[in-house]
Amino acid sequence: METTFSIIKPDAVASGKSGKVLAHLESAGFKVKALRMTRLSQSQAEGFYAVHRERPFFASLVRFMTEGPVILMALEREDAVKGLREVMGATNPANAAEGTIRKLFAESIERNAIHGSDAPETAAQELAYFFNSIELRQL
Repeated sequence: METTFSIIKPDAVASGKSGKVLAHLESAGFKVKALRMTRLSQSQAEGFYAVHRERPFFASLVRFMTEGPVILMALEREDAVKGLREVMGATNPANAAEGTIRKLFAESIERNAIHGSDAPETAAQELAYFFNSIELRQL
């Protein structure tokens, strides 16, 4: 089993799609190990997306991710990182495969409903950024 990290982004939460996104993940075989709704502070969003600090979209990404509540999730299944990337679909919903979360629920390339870790190492860092070890232990 592998654990990965995901965020249901403010656009999906605000539009009432978070339950549908979560149901889609569970139907794809993911088990929710930890889940929390929160509103990211500016410093949390800047720290989380620090890898993009020099990119032109950094400020708008931080503004978007702090505009409303998000749902933070630790998800488990075999090959979870790769599996989540497939279930999410392409970053641009116009290019996402039919039946993927972004094709079904995203508004645009910037307001794309969900974040998912891109590698096992990234997942470990992102999980540790938002969850402590007690929250992630096996229940």
